Amino acid sequence: MKAIAITQRVVVEPRYGERRDCLDQAWTQFLLKCKLTPVPLSNQIIAARELCERASIDGLILTGGNDLSIYGGDAPERDATEEMLVDFAAEHGLPVLGVCRGMQVIQHRFGISLKRVTGHVTSRQFIWIDGKQTEVNSYHEFGATETRPPLEAWAVAEDGVIKAIRHASARILGVMWHPERRAPFAPSDVALFSRFFGVD
Repeated sequence: MKAIAITQRVVVEPRYGERRDCLDQAWTQFLLKCKLTPVPLSNQIIAARELCERASIDGLILTGGNDLSIYGGDAPERDATEEMLVDFAAEHGLPVLGVCRGMQVIQHRFGISLKRVTGHVTSRQFIWIDGKQTEVNSYHEFGATETRPPLEAWAVAEDGVIKAIRHASARILGVMWHPERRAPFAPSDVALFSRFFGVD
């Protein structure tokens, strides 16, 4: 199976004064279903880059959780690490798939401004994917209603908030729903991840 580097959210544990890197165990189950092996990365630039180099990764997933610092988030170390990782992926020609916050990281990188949105924190939401109405989940409070080249929108909510993007020429993709939180996992999500990372 292909090894896919995957980022983690920062969780503050006030009882112990700890800043923890955390990954929902559902991510491992979902990626195994996609015939992918997750390689969790710490939110530390040097350690994350070293692991990516030594593990010979085949791609990168930017997960959800933590708002970007520019929008009031409290995990600047994650912002810096993910910025480095996107650079690393570009240097090595690796595919990048962003989920929720991960898609926002991609949008921010290409100069897309986000704004606060309402009605996008729900376990069920109907959106339009390539012109077809589809049900997904949604757990975000920031979004965009416009994009620009080289990014293009391929899924949109009924209120115009963009729910998925792709790069016109590079292997970069983003979705605002959480495939790992669907039970059972949606076959369409499994197919999307498998196809994007080139699983035979």
